[in-house]
Amino acid sequence: MEAVARARYVRISPRKARLVVDAIRGMNVGEALNRLKFTPKKAARLVSKVIESAVANASQRPDVDVDRLYIKRAYVDGGPMLKRWRPRAMGRAYIIRKRTSHITVVVDER
Repeated sequence: MEAVARARYVRISPRKARLVVDAIRGMNVGEALNRLKFTPKKAARLVSKVIESAVANASQRPDVDVDRLYIKRAYVDGGPMLKRWRPRAMGRAYIIRKRTSHITVVVDER
């Protein structure tokens, strides 16, 4: 039985978060959490929280063995952008896009 967890509107660029998610897709949950613990990126902490939430969701079912869970699907979608303006030379303005992400993790039993 699958269990899903999502973190929405996370203040990190989807491109940066995908680097971390691609590294743990298909792994056992314990192995993935161990790898994320030693990954020196901000997204590693955010993704590990989503994985722990998915494991907690799966453990609510009585027939699921938590030790046999693996990451079936993990992906990052872009969320809405916060748009800010920066003054530039000769009266111009440049837009600064502060990107957000939606991180989704699906765990299943092997």
